Amino acid sequence: MKILIVEDDDRFANVLERAIGEAGWTSERARDGLEGEHLMRTGNGDAVVLDLGLPGRGGLDLLRRLRAKGSTLPVLVLTARDGVDDRIAGLDAGADDYVVKPCALSEVLARLRALLRRGGGTGPVLRYADVELDPARGVATRAGQRLPLRPREYALLEFFLRHPEDVLTRDRIYEHVWEHDFDGLSNVLEVYVRYLRTKLEVLGSRLIHTVRGRGYALRREEEPS
Repeated sequence: MKILIVEDDDRFANVLERAIGEAGWTSERARDGLEGEHLMRTGNGDAVVLDLGLPGRGGLDLLRRLRAKGSTLPVLVLTARDGVDDRIAGLDAGADDYVVKPCALSEVLARLRALLRRGGGTGPVLRYADVELDPARGVATRAGQRLPLRPREYALLEFFLRHPEDVLTRDRIYEHVWEHDFDGLSNVLEVYVRYLRTKLEVLGSRLIHTVRGRGYALRREEEPS
């Protein structure tokens, strides 16, 4: 699941991005209204967190323009504007939900999950060999049995399933799964690959293979690296 964030407050956006990553999702951010309009048009997101007080172009204007083009992309307005009239204006412009800052990140994530369920999920079930992952329900299985994955393991498996048999470099995996949490020196990727392999291999043969000097690949049989 990919959440688009349109927010000019760097400190708040960084905290939100970290929370989204811990939930097992990815995110992409725009820092002003003009960037936000481009991101919502081209970012291929599953939902948007939108601030209203943006430089360049206001959030309400962005929202109206998005809906005028027929987009049904779920939008959660997250703003310090707490007046009743402000809420009405946001909802009338096309927001699916409205949360006032300051707020608990757990509430933001819960509301995003609700929007994603209401919108019918985030695409088809991902499948490779006997592994399946349903983005709409947040459930992964192997051989019909549910995999007990933590959020980061789930995000890692989803990334592999979206790129089956491709050799994925460490940097590419970190960029999409860890984003801002990676310092370039940690062995956290190896640790989580080991966790994920262990849970997958309880139910079948190895599917995540190390490609020496290059990265990792999801494939049925190990090939010469």
